[in-house]
Amino acid sequence: MKKYYCVYIITNFSNTVLYTGITGNIVARIYYHKINKLVYYEIYEDVIPAIAREKQIKAGNRQKKIDLINNFNSQWKDLYSSLV
Repeated sequence: MKKYYCVYIITNFSNTVLYTGITGNIVARIYYHKINKLVYYEIYEDVIPAIAREKQIKAGNRQKKIDLINNFNSQWKDLYSSLV
C-alpha cells in the first residue's frame, strides 16, 4: 500500500484562524482537530517535499495563505467530506 502525505490548512467556521500542518492520514487528523474546517490541501508521495512545503507555507504571511486558499477553494468550503 502506497503512503501519501498531505500538507493542509484548516480554519474555524468564521475563517479567523489559519493552521497549517502535515499528516500521513488527513481524514483522521481533520476529524480530531478542534479547528474544524479543511480549506486547502496538497498530496505528496514522499514526506521530504511535503515537510518542505509545509515549512514554506508556514513561513508565508497570512495574506499568502489566504491567496493560496482562494486559488484552490475560492468559497472556503469545508473539503473534509470530499475525502471520506
